Amino acid sequence: MLEHRPVLLDGAADPGTFFVKTVKWTSRDASYNQTTFYEAWRLTIQRYGIYNPYTGRGAIEGLLPHGPHNVRDVLATHILKQTGSYEQASYAIQDTPDTVAKHYGRFLPHDKAALAAQILNRVWETA
Repeated sequence: MLEHRPVLLDGAADPGTFFVKTVKWTSRDASYNQTTFYEAWRLTIQRYGIYNPYTGRGAIEGLLPHGPHNVRDVLATHILKQTGSYEQASYAIQDTPDTVAKHYGRFLPHDKAALAAQILNRVWETA
């Protein structure tokens, strides 16, 4: 992997960050800032994540363009809906259960009864 980094940097100074941009003659700065990282993220999602029925390319049908912070939201919401546990969702996004309850708890009240029913149904099916 180390042999590829100098190729990306093309003689420019290494910013010492994990992610670096390919250096071009129009831009000699290899570091990302908040704006350039967000642009690169959106372009990647548009190019490889969103399913395009005309080209048959993309991973997820119905996915809309989104920023990197949305991954955190999707992950916490999914785990919360699957487990009902603020603690497990907090482990996944490296935050506190209190923060998860505050920001993602809106998905739980009506889902808790359905979640309990699913768990009970699984228990009865295996018995």
